[in-house]
Amino acid sequence: MDAECSQRQENRVKRNIRIAGFPMQAALEDLDFSPGRGLDRRFILELGQCTWITSRQNILIFGSTGSGKSFLATAYGVAAARQGFSVRYHRTSRLLHALTIARQDGSLTHLMRSLAKTNLLVLDDWMRDPISVQNAQDILEVLDDRFGHSATLIASQVPVADWHVRIPDPTLADAILDRLVHNAQRVHLEGESQRKIRAQRSMSHT
Repeated sequence: MDAECSQRQENRVKRNIRIAGFPMQAALEDLDFSPGRGLDRRFILELGQCTWITSRQNILIFGSTGSGKSFLATAYGVAAARQGFSVRYHRTSRLLHALTIARQDGSLTHLMRSLAKTNLLVLDDWMRDPISVQNAQDILEVLDDRFGHSATLIASQVPVADWHVRIPDPTLADAILDRLVHNAQRVHLEGESQRKIRAQRSMSHT
């Protein structure tokens, strides 16, 4: 019976991870804590316990291109899935496109309901691309449905101070920031591009 329970739990975790739609394999135990990255190991691993999801808080991950934001965001998503939380990973531009299509084909209510029910929503490449007023309204509606009920993880190379000017309507910008920033833990990734470092290692091994 113990073996069957373990197998069911393992299958449930695998299903959670598959449904989440992560772009890569990533786990916190594989994270590089080199001094130049500016990561507080204790703080990062503590967030991996996912109590912030139960508390319905958010995480904001910042760093330059290639700094490992997507890897860390995925690692937290995987940690959440392992602990039984439902997770969805989206690149922000693709989610906005999906919302636009859903409005056109009549499936918007279904998609919004699905996003609202998800314990952890991961939005990668946040504010990287220009957005329209309609995009901003869609983002706000998604966040409104989730606020106080679930957790959101944002990964962005754009600092919070620049978000407001990238959202074309100031009122919508205020509302979006209000729902994301004030109850969020922040992680800042520093140092050289991890892609560049991996490429150099690969070259040295050939």
